[in-house]
Amino acid sequence: MKISYSSFLQRPIAGFSLVLLLMLASCSPEKEQADLIVYNAKVYTVDDAFSTASAFAVKDGKFLAVGSDADIQQAYASADSWDAGGQTIVPGLIDAHCHFFGLGLNQGAVDLVGTTSYEEVLQKIVAFQEENPSEYLYGRGWDQNDWEVKEFPTKKALDSLFPDIPVALERVDGHALLVNQKALDLGGINASTRVPGGEVILANGQPTGVLVDSPMDLVMSRWPAPDQEAQTRALQQAEEICLSYGLTTVNDAGLSPEVIGLINDLQQSDELKMRIYAMISNTPQNLDLMLPEGKIKTDRLNVRSVKVYADGALGSRGAALKAPYSDQAGHFGAMITPAEDLEALAERLAIAGFQMNTHAIGDSANIAVLRAYRAALDGLEDPRWKIEHAQIVGLEDFEQFDSKIIPSIQPTHATSDMYWAEDRLGAERMPGAYAFSQLLDASGIVALGTDFPVEFVNPMFTFYAAVARMDNSGYPEGGFQMEGALSREEALRGMTIWAAYSNFEEDEKGSIEAGKMGDFTVLDADLMEAPNEALPEIGVVRTYLGGELVFEK
Repeated sequence: MKISYSSFLQRPIAGFSLVLLLMLASCSPEKEQADLIVYNAKVYTVDDAFSTASAFAVKDGKFLAVGSDADIQQAYASADSWDAGGQTIVPGLIDAHCHFFGLGLNQGAVDLVGTTSYEEVLQKIVAFQEENPSEYLYGRGWDQNDWEVKEFPTKKALDSLFPDIPVALERVDGHALLVNQKALDLGGINASTRVPGGEVILANGQPTGVLVDSPMDLVMSRWPAPDQEAQTRALQQAEEICLSYGLTTVNDAGLSPEVIGLINDLQQSDELKMRIYAMISNTPQNLDLMLPEGKIKTDRLNVRSVKVYADGALGSRGAALKAPYSDQAGHFGAMITPAEDLEALAERLAIAGFQMNTHAIGDSANIAVLRAYRAALDGLEDPRWKIEHAQIVGLEDFEQFDSKIIPSIQPTHATSDMYWAEDRLGAERMPGAYAFSQLLDASGIVALGTDFPVEFVNPMFTFYAAVARMDNSGYPEGGFQMEGALSREEALRGMTIWAAYSNFEEDEKGSIEAGKMGDFTVLDADLMEAPNEALPEIGVVRTYLGGELVFEK
């Protein structure tokens, strides 16, 4: 029987629709399986264009595709699909300078952060010793600049309260130590002790109990070291804290080969998930052991750099300045590593192919490091050496920075120090202090961190201090030296892709792009649009490492 075209058109529409759907289904491609799909989000990818998206897929620990909800849901399927509810997502946050292992160890010490007087310090350590009796008493976090009497304390009260056990109380910046007589005896320190790169503070010809920089090692090198169980606990406690703040990579500024080995073991057994850029502490023994071994690189551990101290800290007047401190006549601070030693070390590390990351606070230390770097890096194509802190730079020295030398800066140092920095430096040196924007102009990128536990772990404090230049109470109105502020885009890049670049890891992390590690952080507010005063209150909802949910609020 012949069926005419006109009779076919007169058939029921339902039958025609079924045929059409079957034909379309047979032609549509099968969706690719992903391990995770996230959609309905405000995604700041931090790619080259700083583009936004609303969805992405993750497979085998890496971003598979990034785009719109429709794009991702039409092309991919997953048993794990999460509606982000419009929340903000950024690449996994990176702290470019911190003390991860130290943060963990501090969980078992007396917490002196935020103390407002020496009397409060004494009350806290007495209470701690009563609850946790120990033969060695250690605390950290005091800052005399926060007290009404802004002078270094002395050991007199400690000797009275603790005549029989050593007590060591580390200043918040880690560059001064208050100890009692038992601790001085432990370190063999007396009125005649002299150590290059630091100072034993004296009064009336006798030690006050305050040690600045190098002499601290005389005591702490004799302090009982934590065993492997305590070290493991410290690393895991630090990880728990950091993941809760959205950090997925941390740059630990100074570790021993033993701790680096333990980190690797824990990561390999999946007992530690945090990605760690580990800087080797600069000692002759460490370098002799580690440099011949060469670089170490896994998905979670990167060892290719050495942490060096050029000078001390501004708060303890250990930073090396070109001219005397404005509030201490004739005092210049001190170089922990003399200029000639910096030059020799720089040459050795350049030959070994290791990155040199040098702590430099004062303008004298910064120019000494810059000169050593420029001499050693002449002819090297892409070294990416870092100056950690780059805190006080002579105006004539900014031109010494370039694309080979990356400033690794901590914005909350500016808002912690701003109350007293001019007292130390005088008005004429302040334009070169905490000059983040100027450093960015000179080098092309800046890597941002916190220096925790010197400062708080929270990376939202970093972001806020970088762009608003105010403390968490909103002081000062209008911001501190706003010519040094970063834009929000610059700050987020500094906490993600620029930090990754400084670690030679920009091809594997730092942005939400196909092929990179599936590390991302979910925030409860939009950090690019929230008013300045709301930035410190932004919280982390979820943290993902390689597409795995590792923290949920």
